Amino acid sequence: MSDPVLLEVTRGDFVESRHRGAIAIYDFDGKPVVEIGDVDRLLFPRSAVKSMQALPLIETGAADALGFQDADLAMACASHVGEPAHVERAAAMLAKLGLDESALECGTHWPSDHASEIALARAGGAPNQLHNNCSGKHSGFLGVCVHCGMDHHGYVGFGHPFQQMIRETMQDVTGIAHDSENAAVDGCAIPTYAVPLRSLALGFSRMGGGKGLSADRAAAAKRLMNAAMHNPFYVSGTDKADTLMMQAAPGRIFVKGGAEGVFCGVIPERGLAIAVKCNDGAGRGADAIGANIVAQLFADEPDVATRIEPVALPPIRNRNGAIVGGIRPADILAELQI
Repeated sequence: MSDPVLLEVTRGDFVESRHRGAIAIYDFDGKPVVEIGDVDRLLFPRSAVKSMQALPLIETGAADALGFQDADLAMACASHVGEPAHVERAAAMLAKLGLDESALECGTHWPSDHASEIALARAGGAPNQLHNNCSGKHSGFLGVCVHCGMDHHGYVGFGHPFQQMIRETMQDVTGIAHDSENAAVDGCAIPTYAVPLRSLALGFSRMGGGKGLSADRAAAAKRLMNAAMHNPFYVSGTDKADTLMMQAAPGRIFVKGGAEGVFCGVIPERGLAIAVKCNDGAGRGADAIGANIVAQLFADEPDVATRIEPVALPPIRNRNGAIVGGIRPADILAELQI
C-alpha cells in the first residue's frame, strides 16, 4: 500500500516537497475511527511510548515511595531538550534514589535546545548524561530498580529483569508481542520494538480510557498522562511542539512525539487516541500532521486551534526572518472527518 501525501511544503507559490504517511485514530472502546495509509506496517515507536514505559514507576509503588512529584512523572515520560530546569530535575530525581549521573546508561549528547547548548559551551562545560533527552525516563527506570531491589547495573539490556517488566507492560497495553523477534536498540540504549501503527493507536486508547487494562494499570496511565498534561514544559521544553500543543488546552491534550516521524496523542474529552507515522522520518512532518488532527478536534474552540497553529501550519522563513513559504495539510488531511 502506498501511503498518501499528508503535508505539502511550499516555497512561494510552489510545492517544494511533500510528506507521506499513515494515520490511525481509535476511540476508547478500541475501535478504529480513521485509518489512512498502511497502518499494519511495522515501525519503531521510539520515544512516543515513554508514558507506557513509565507505568511500572507507578504500579510498583516506586513513585510514591520515592516522593516523586507530578513534574518528576512528566520527566519520566519526556524527551526533554536539555534546558537547565530539565537537567536539575533529572539530577534531583536521582538524588532521591541515592544515585547520581553515573548510574544512568542512556549516553551523552549536547542539549538540543540551542540556547542551552551555547550557554553550556560558553561556560566551558561539557554535556553529561543528564543532558540526554531521555535522562528523566532513565531516572524513572532506576527508581523502579532501586525500589524493587533489582541490581540496576545493566538495566538497559534486553535480558535485565526490568526490561522484562517493560516488555510485559507494553504487550498488555498494545496487544502485540514485544520479544527478540521484533526488537532493536533505541538511541538511549534500551530495547525498542517494531509494532503496527494500529497497535499504537489501540495502546493509547487503552491508556486514555482504561478499557482493556486492569484497574491499577488504568489508574497509573491516567496519573502519568495527567502529570504530563499539567507539566508540559518537562515533557519537551520551551516552544517545542509537544509542549506548545499541551499548553494550548491545559489538562485536555496529551501528545508525545518519537524519533523518525512518530506522533501519538490522546484527547480524553473526545475519547480518541491518535497515532501517526511520517514516512520520511521528519519530526516536522509528524508534528504538523498530528497538530492538524488535534486542531480539527478543537475546531469549535478557535482560541485553542489558534494556539496549535504554529505547530500545525509552521511558516518557512529565510535567514532574514521573512516568511517565504510554509507547511500545509494536503487535501486528505485537511478534509479529514473525525
